[in-house]
Amino acid sequence: MAADPLSAKFAALADPTRRAILARLIDGEASVKELAEPFEMSLPAVSKHLKVLEQAGLITRGREAQWRPCRIDVEAMREVDGWLEKYRRLWEASLGRLDAFLKREQAEEKRGKRKEKN
Repeated sequence: MAADPLSAKFAALADPTRRAILARLIDGEASVKELAEPFEMSLPAVSKHLKVLEQAGLITRGREAQWRPCRIDVEAMREVDGWLEKYRRLWEASLGRLDAFLKREQAEEKRGKRKEKN
């Protein structure tokens, strides 16, 4: 897996099946069998995806008798979100400037059309 924890998390998140598994775990813990239901793959294949998520620290697996519930690790997701937040602010600022520019351009265009009519 990747050298640092954040890289391992992003590598795990790169796979759409693993993202779908995490999306399901947002609703609460689930067994491997429950997580495998929407996918056309074997239980061992789903278990491999779970192992990647667990090694990246994105999920934890418990042990309750024969049941091994999987849970999303909220703190690990906060680390990913914290990294993305810087870029989210950058994009929001850029989009805000673009929006202001477009509004100015539209206002100037309207003024130009009014002058042409007069």
